[in-house]
Amino acid sequence: MRLPTLLKTSAAVTATALTGSLATRPDSRWYRKLDKPPWQPPPAAFPVVWTALYGLLAVAGARVLDRAQGPARARFVRGYATNLALNAGWTVVFFGARAPRAALAEIALLNVSNLALLNRARSVDRAAAAAIAPYVVWTAFATALNSSIAARNRK
Repeated sequence: MRLPTLLKTSAAVTATALTGSLATRPDSRWYRKLDKPPWQPPPAAFPVVWTALYGLLAVAGARVLDRAQGPARARFVRGYATNLALNAGWTVVFFGARAPRAALAEIALLNVSNLALLNRARSVDRAAAAAIAPYVVWTAFATALNSSIAARNRK
């Protein structure tokens, strides 16, 4: 993995994280009033988990970009960019638009994107795929959480 590539993927991931953090308002009156499941992690867990996941995603992206060539590299770049946009988009839809059901549809697209990204990484670099796997698992958990919140707050 080359440093210039890691700097680029880190910048992309940081932009995603900043977009998400600017839209996230767990202390808002709207969010506090939502009926949430008892298995939801405490608010302090989210920045810790996401920081680790974003770090892994930046490293994984750099590893794949430095190893892939030609059309495989171009597909990964498109998939990576799409994935980061969907990632940031979920937060904007859920917290910004205050739309848990719409966010559920959006996170379903993110899950499809995650699996595609994982498969593209696996075909180029198994260590990169291993680094993406926790992100895929966490997003699946976030989907279950989003689904529960959407079901509990139908109005």
